[in-house]
Amino acid sequence: MRSSNPVFARTEGFNGRAMGANPYANPYGQTDPSSWGTGGPQAPYAPPAPMTIDSVVQKSAIAIGLVMITAVATWVLTPSILSQEALGTVYMLAMLGAGAAFVLSLVNSFKKVVSPGLVLAFCAAEGVALGAISKAFDAMFGDAIVMNAVLGTFAAFAGTLFAYKFFNIQVGQKFRTFTISAMFGMVGLGLLSLVLRMFGVETGLFGLGGLGLITAIVGLVLGVFMLILDFDFIERGVAGGIAERESWRAAFGLTVSLVWIYINLLRILAIFSQD
Repeated sequence: MRSSNPVFARTEGFNGRAMGANPYANPYGQTDPSSWGTGGPQAPYAPPAPMTIDSVVQKSAIAIGLVMITAVATWVLTPSILSQEALGTVYMLAMLGAGAAFVLSLVNSFKKVVSPGLVLAFCAAEGVALGAISKAFDAMFGDAIVMNAVLGTFAAFAGTLFAYKFFNIQVGQKFRTFTISAMFGMVGLGLLSLVLRMFGVETGLFGLGGLGLITAIVGLVLGVFMLILDFDFIERGVAGGIAERESWRAAFGLTVSLVWIYINLLRILAIFSQD
């Protein structure tokens, strides 16, 4: 079944063209024609190693670990938020990191051949943004809000994985289409709100009021749906025997989903922490 997720749709094993068979397999046991010559037998063609669950776990650990390391480094190296000037510096880093991460996420999503370097660059930029945002929220609300959001994110990941495996959740095309459309819709609303804010118009959609709470809850649910899509795509990709390098694409997808969940959890906790 073809994937509608732009993160995975660039890969044969994720788009349904190689389900259940290694696309690099040679059914006739012959050598690769490019290795034929007149000087005697050549070494047999060796297909690339396939992606496995272990390789996805390893690459995901590297990607998520880099996000956390750069987030902590940003938190530690930025000045304490004791003045408007310090707060402005943190906000500037958050905007720069988020902007770079957004551009890199688009490149990684639509790039046909996955690039580990670009995936790691996205993780580093995202870490800078998350570190700055988290420090600002901690200064404004305290009460271990950041730690609670981190724990909640990993709890959401573990709970979604448990439900996916033990309740045998089946992902259909309508679910895929709805989730991806809703995700892009949410991103579009966020960009529109940002542009309107530049002109002095506050929509409140992503603020800390009633509308902000609604969009944060919707965003959290969408993040869980995105994780379900990630698990399904990875399972199909492993079954399809795609190349091991595609583990980086899978790691990128999981990282995007976890960051999405974290940001919305942070917003929800902040809203309920207000006096």
